[in-house]
Amino acid sequence: MNPLEELSLAQLRQRKSLKWRAHPDDVLPLWIAEMDVRLAPAVADMLHAAIARGDTGYPSGHAFAESLQGFARRRWRWDGIDVRRVRLVPDVMTGAVQVLRLVTDPGDAVVVTSPVYAPFYAYVTHDDRQVLEAPLGADLRIDLGTLEDAFRRARSGGGKAAFLMSNPHNPTGTVHTAAELTAVAELARRYGVRVVADEIHAPLVLPGASFTPYLSVPGGEDAFSLMSATKGWNLAGLKAALSIAGPEAADDLRRMPEEVGHGASYLGVMSHTTAFEHGDAWLDALLVGLDANRSLLGELVAEHLPGVRYHTPEGTYLAWLDCRGLGLEAEAASTGPAVVTELAGPARFFLAEARVALSSGHVFGTGGAGHVRLNYATSRAVLTEALTRMGAAVRARA
Repeated sequence: MNPLEELSLAQLRQRKSLKWRAHPDDVLPLWIAEMDVRLAPAVADMLHAAIARGDTGYPSGHAFAESLQGFARRRWRWDGIDVRRVRLVPDVMTGAVQVLRLVTDPGDAVVVTSPVYAPFYAYVTHDDRQVLEAPLGADLRIDLGTLEDAFRRARSGGGKAAFLMSNPHNPTGTVHTAAELTAVAELARRYGVRVVADEIHAPLVLPGASFTPYLSVPGGEDAFSLMSATKGWNLAGLKAALSIAGPEAADDLRRMPEEVGHGASYLGVMSHTTAFEHGDAWLDALLVGLDANRSLLGELVAEHLPGVRYHTPEGTYLAWLDCRGLGLEAEAASTGPAVVTELAGPARFFLAEARVALSSGHVFGTGGAGHVRLNYATSRAVLTEALTRMGAAVRARA
């Protein structure tokens, strides 16, 4: 069964997560990265059994790392995860900050390829590092010339520097190729920039593309990867992640404070472990559903929003829609929940006039204005209704 078709809208509205509580009930929420699915049966069964026996203590052992090791071998034919170079962290972004502290100092530059996952900006600047943008090219892929210039500027003052990379890329859904990542590694080595790869969406690569772990490419030996089952199996509320060091970064990882791992949830660790060990069949069914939805989304955009450019994603369940042709950048503010104050242009318009909540492109940095990010990990009925509403709102404005 397609996991995206198991829950009705009425059932989803019973949820108490941020996705379903930030807006009134007449809004279709296609914004935050949370899927409209039940838990994979293997994960649900494990949790029920753990609760029944009161098994809610502290994490221990290497089962989580070993489960990811096995998953990487099966899915990516990668045998590069050594459990001795893996550390438990509470979640991917907390882990990224902790790793950045190992390889940079306060005031140092952290390069990002914008438009990129909005929390990159907040987490980096709140930790007293400077964000330096290297915008993606017009094709929404890494522009190596722009990246090289950013690396050069990042090191020009004599300080340390890092590249916080999203692989696959959020919000565009681009899946970086092995050739692209190898070129990134060569530049990083040349300029002495340490790469920290957020690979949380790694399990969610759709037909037509393949995932390449950054640590698997030549030159990536001194880098770090952050991985978890959070996005692949919808486990955001069950926090756990892993920080993985390349062979040349092992000494750096050993300097990470031991207490960092205490923030991970025990039930989270068991859930992620179970997902990586026993969740392949469920994940495969999900990927079939996501592939169908990305095709459906393209058809719906063409039918209802012909003025919008749809960049077909290669991975994730996020679509990056270029709405600049609609002329909505200067739309007036709408009333509503506090979250509306974070919206601009198209996202603000679609919330106010179509009652569809999307992520506002401007929060993803340079290149994001005039765009929206749409989460299509929902049922075909909800996706169709959302795009129908959006098209009607645009036509009514004309």
